Amino acid sequence: MKLLYIVIDGMGDLPIEALNNKTPLEAAKTPNMDELAKKGKTGLLYTVKKGVAPESDAAVISLLGFDPFKFSPGRGVIEAVGAGIDMKNGDLALRCNFATLGENKKILDRRVARSLSTEEALELSKAANEEVKLTSHPATFEFKPTLGHRAVLVIKHKNKPLSSRINNTDPAYTIVNGVGVAETNVKMVLKTCEPLDDSQEAQISADLVNEFTDKTHELWDQHPVNVKRANEGKLKGNVVLSRDAGNQLPQFFNINKKYGVNFAALADMHAERGIAKLAGMDASLLPPPTGNLKKDCEVRVKKLLETLQTHDCVYIHLKGPDEPGHDGNCHLKRDIISAIDTHFFGNLLPQVDIKETLFCITSDHATPCALKVHSDTPVPLLISGGTVEDEKLSKFSEKNCQEGSLGILNYGYELMPMLMKLLKQQS
Repeated sequence: MKLLYIVIDGMGDLPIEALNNKTPLEAAKTPNMDELAKKGKTGLLYTVKKGVAPESDAAVISLLGFDPFKFSPGRGVIEAVGAGIDMKNGDLALRCNFATLGENKKILDRRVARSLSTEEALELSKAANEEVKLTSHPATFEFKPTLGHRAVLVIKHKNKPLSSRINNTDPAYTIVNGVGVAETNVKMVLKTCEPLDDSQEAQISADLVNEFTDKTHELWDQHPVNVKRANEGKLKGNVVLSRDAGNQLPQFFNINKKYGVNFAALADMHAERGIAKLAGMDASLLPPPTGNLKKDCEVRVKKLLETLQTHDCVYIHLKGPDEPGHDGNCHLKRDIISAIDTHFFGNLLPQVDIKETLFCITSDHATPCALKVHSDTPVPLLISGGTVEDEKLSKFSEKNCQEGSLGILNYGYELMPMLMKLLKQQS
């Protein structure tokens, strides 16, 4: 018996008037997921807990069976590990966005309108790594782009450990008990990094982040990449927004040893890869999305089937619906969910023995189109395959899952032990 654990990023949503008061999932054409729902069990899941609108890293940590309030090291550490940056305890790691800064520190766009190419990000990063020197304290840094506007920064002090007790410069996120949480209705102004305690380490860390932010902004504002972009009528990628600082590698238990399985992970993003790697899983990064969802899904199914031959369990994280959720584009979100059903599940299911495979399909968080940010809305959950009893649901949706026999799981970290127990029962 095998386990396919499929997480569709940002799939959860709320009913929206433009879709006749349906969610994008409910409005989407999903015959393949619907068929699995008819043969399986459903419910709703708070991926961290009620009242927390999680970032993807905290949600994935939770979905892999770890309480993020106990185990989360901060998104920066996760990104650094996923990006292959050498980091040790006492180094400071931060998740970053390239963004567009206007006058009076006003943030014109947090993601450079999603138009910054990976190649442009590489060129800007190369300039920062070669030309910026930190002088406020004896420290060095490594700044690495990951995909599009996303990047990670690791700062190393030459003599002493740095502290993660600093605030975000990105106003869209705050930190609650060590976990990154999305903010709503915030003023889009670049924040100054400030210490969150009276320690010298926190003050030094804040100084270094501010120095890096200021010097890279000065360097990038008139960099040839941004001059060219401005001449083409595009936004500049001229500032770094940083968030979710971390300075300690997490002490995750090894999933394979704990459950006696051979687990692999396939991730679209460096953060998911980093979490899986730290959890002892065989973690691989999938090829970057090309914009051709049919082709991208075919590549992912092929890789998934190859990986399934050598592993008991495979976790795969599909990015798709999250971005249109952030952009408030409910029709595109609906269409992407439909396309994932057609090209991913429609391709996968004929090649898998459902009687010998346990499926779990869920989302890492809701990204409601009406809010354009992550919310604490519970997400749909489906478990099917093997000898799992059927509920004969007509449709896989938030509304129907609310009535499912799995009920409502209040903590995401409860799901993995449940799946492992089911897997053992099937074997």
